[in-house]
Amino acid sequence: MIELLSENTVAYTATVFVLSLLVGSFLNVVIYRLPVMMKNAWQCEIAEFQEDEKELARLEKEPAFNLIKPDSTCPKCGHKIRAWENIPVISWLALRAKCSQCKNPISARYPAIEFITALLSAFIAFQYGFGTESFALVFFCWCLVALTFIDFDTQLLPDSITLPLLWLGLLLNLNGTFTAINSAVIGAVAGYLSLWSIYWLFKLLTGKEGMGFGDFKLFAAFGAWFGWLALPMIILLSSLVGAVVGILMIVIRGRDRQLPIPFGPYLCGAALVYIFWGDAIMNWYLGSMV
Repeated sequence: MIELLSENTVAYTATVFVLSLLVGSFLNVVIYRLPVMMKNAWQCEIAEFQEDEKELARLEKEPAFNLIKPDSTCPKCGHKIRAWENIPVISWLALRAKCSQCKNPISARYPAIEFITALLSAFIAFQYGFGTESFALVFFCWCLVALTFIDFDTQLLPDSITLPLLWLGLLLNLNGTFTAINSAVIGAVAGYLSLWSIYWLFKLLTGKEGMGFGDFKLFAAFGAWFGWLALPMIILLSSLVGAVVGILMIVIRGRDRQLPIPFGPYLCGAALVYIFWGDAIMNWYLGSMV
């Protein structure tokens, strides 16, 4: 099987597509539950800090809530989602986007996340082929999908994803998988400090916070994966995309200019663009300078 996948790009790409559909289904769980788990953990920490024994006792009696428990159910009628109703994309189509019991509509976002995850992962598999780079980048892509939608929903970039991603990038580059280890270390430091500096400069000038600390950690992770030379292109691409999308949201949807716009999704989008077309963009840019 491994020999087939390593020698047949189509088989490898198809396998990654199917596997990533399943992972995309799990990412839907992560995107919804991880912020709630973080909120629950913060409530426990606050109660411990305030030495509020009654609140701690109440929180300890709460039913288990994590990435495994409770089982997925319909938010309206409480119907437990059965295995055949949880097949990525196919179940949503077969159920006609409705709960099998109460006919409550099921958001198209769920199959969309599954399909986006599978499509991006398959694109990586096709472009990079069977090997360490491909395996690592597919996992990287899964993390970016989760971070993108969590940030859109809550304006949070969980440390439980960004920090392991940073350390994994450094470990992968011990053998120069994507860049030399010295470039990866400098990239991690430069990624964090660059946005950290912009954050404090903006706060000193305006008295407002322009971005969150999660953005610093995410950008540091990109530096750890791809080296410091990749950072200028990623930040430029993310800024351009963020500016265009932000202006469109204000003009088309009348979004309040005072409402914060999450920056993490644009960083993630720029990182994906770098994975797919970074070399081509850099070669074009350098060629245009000649």
